[in-house]
Amino acid sequence: MQNTKEFIQEQPPINIGADISVKSFEMIEEELQDYPKAKEFDENEIEVISRLIHTSTCFEEVLNNICFTEDAIPRIQKLLLNKAKIIVDVNMIKVGLSDFYLKTYENEVICYINEPFTYEMAEKNKTTRSYAAVVEAIKKHKGEPLILCCGNAPTFIYAAINTLLDEGVDLSQVAFILFPVGFVNVVESKDYGKRFCEQFDIPAVIMEGRFGSSTMTVATLHATYKLIKDYDGKDKYNGK
Repeated sequence: MQNTKEFIQEQPPINIGADISVKSFEMIEEELQDYPKAKEFDENEIEVISRLIHTSTCFEEVLNNICFTEDAIPRIQKLLLNKAKIIVDVNMIKVGLSDFYLKTYENEVICYINEPFTYEMAEKNKTTRSYAAVVEAIKKHKGEPLILCCGNAPTFIYAAINTLLDEGVDLSQVAFILFPVGFVNVVESKDYGKRFCEQFDIPAVIMEGRFGSSTMTVATLHATYKLIKDYDGKDKYNGK
């Protein structure tokens, strides 16, 4: 029989999810005051940064590596309000995105990573599945507003850019959220994405360097949605 006499059970000091979220963002706002770098960003960008810190607990990494092109957040919001398709590199992003926001703004999430034709195209063309998947997604939806989101596979970025150019897609209807993480070709792929977006005036949020993740990609989109309208009451979005 287990001896439980000497172990004192405890309960969490804050036990309601919404209360935990509010307290977390209060702590982030307070701690951001200690970082001079935070003063370089506007209110929209700080909202995104706070959400990224909430997701990762990493203040310096986020502040030192995050890159916003000019007016990126309002321009991405405009695409979301225009029923943009959200093309993602992994299903983890698709699963993580709020059904409430997606349904409210009629944004369909597209991920072809596990489709049979993706395996076939990847094998035929000697590419990754992420590369093949985004090529097919852009070809199929090139006449619609597109937000291209990458949280894992650097090859997604090359495929997205090259397909947009090859297919003659209207780049005024395109945005990028780029957060691939890792070691092989991660830094270079983000640099390629940044140069492309700057040259063609495409709104983008990019986490430069090796840092990133699919969860941070989701957090960026959620923060961007929240800035359109901060739902409360019975329609409150609580991050689930």
